[in-house]
Amino acid sequence: MLDNPQHTAPDDESSLRYEGWRIVAVCFLLATFGWGLGFYGQSVYVAELQRARGWPASLISSGTTFFYLFSALLVVFVGEAVRKYGPRPSLIAGTLAMAAAGVAIGAVREPWQLWLADAVLAFGWAGTSLAMITNTISLWFDHKRGMAISLALNGASFGGIVGVPLLVVMISHIGFANAMFATSGAMLVLLVPLILLVVGRPPDLHGWRAAAETKSSTEIRKHALRDVGFLTVTVAFSLVLFAQVGFIVHLISFLDPVIGRERAAVAVAVLTAMAVVGRVLFSMVIDRLNQRLASALSFLSQAAALGVVIVMHNDYVLIAACAVFGFSVGNLITLPSLIVQQEFDSAAFGVLISLNTAINQVTYAFGPGVVGFLRDWSGGYSLPFYLCIALQVTAAALIMVRGAPRAKSA
Repeated sequence: MLDNPQHTAPDDESSLRYEGWRIVAVCFLLATFGWGLGFYGQSVYVAELQRARGWPASLISSGTTFFYLFSALLVVFVGEAVRKYGPRPSLIAGTLAMAAAGVAIGAVREPWQLWLADAVLAFGWAGTSLAMITNTISLWFDHKRGMAISLALNGASFGGIVGVPLLVVMISHIGFANAMFATSGAMLVLLVPLILLVVGRPPDLHGWRAAAETKSSTEIRKHALRDVGFLTVTVAFSLVLFAQVGFIVHLISFLDPVIGRERAAVAVAVLTAMAVVGRVLFSMVIDRLNQRLASALSFLSQAAALGVVIVMHNDYVLIAACAVFGFSVGNLITLPSLIVQQEFDSAAFGVLISLNTAINQVTYAFGPGVVGFLRDWSGGYSLPFYLCIALQVTAAALIMVRGAPRAKSA
């Protein structure tokens, strides 16, 4: 029924019966496994492989860096893959790759096998994370796209809040390899039938298929990299995500000597929870806002929270500052797609958001390393965190530069 070729006109996106909301549910589950295994799981892999194999953390972390950079290269082509092969085969391919990566990581015995597993993980991350989810949802949503993407990406937070602790519990009971095998099996059993059952042919919003056939992906990317509006969005979010990821990765290390490990863990939990709250609340109004202005205010709110973190040492003030910082964390991966949707042709959306995501990922992959280097060089976290504030303020000014207005095809 979902593959009926006569289904060319979109239904009411506000209706709970609209088929697009079932796609959101699939993408929520995809994000849960994608972020649980591909992003948050990295901290588990480092700890377990270091314990089990006795490898230095630098060796394991180098594989993680390779994973981020290689997957960023692959993400560039996600929009093109979805446009060429359709959402169902693309989602299944991403699911199979992520499950295979989970098995490969669990089976690692030698350092070279870790790099091979990270290469497979890169394919899985490209096929289950932001670019894939955004591209898929954009095929079913126009007016409610911001809400749909925000709700689907709550799966990312769910993967960190629930998925990783469950993985850790499984490891303690059945061992690392068996836990990874079981998790990969669960992903296949849950997602593949659901994708086959739910994800059919999307409605042709604004006749984008016919328009897409007239533009090659290479031409779209070349034009975008010369477009002021696209560059300001991409560079601004790259700077902010560099600062955000760098800060979050080092947060416990910073807070531990200040307020103790237990309260530092509470601060991280509050930050993560507020990311979910912020994304849900923002989703209700995000499609009606000036999204460049909303982005700038989000950047500045994080800068202000960082300033408080640097200056104040009171337990409750620090936790409150982490809550303010966390409120916009989730929205910063949703807003670029909405700005691109508003300002560029529908036919170019998939290619452009994949390119934007890839550039952002390459940039933020270096955030934790740079923050760590500056911390060691300066003897404290004040210098790297002030750098993060400077980047966020710069990004807030940059995001307001839209460039020349352009005609947007219907």
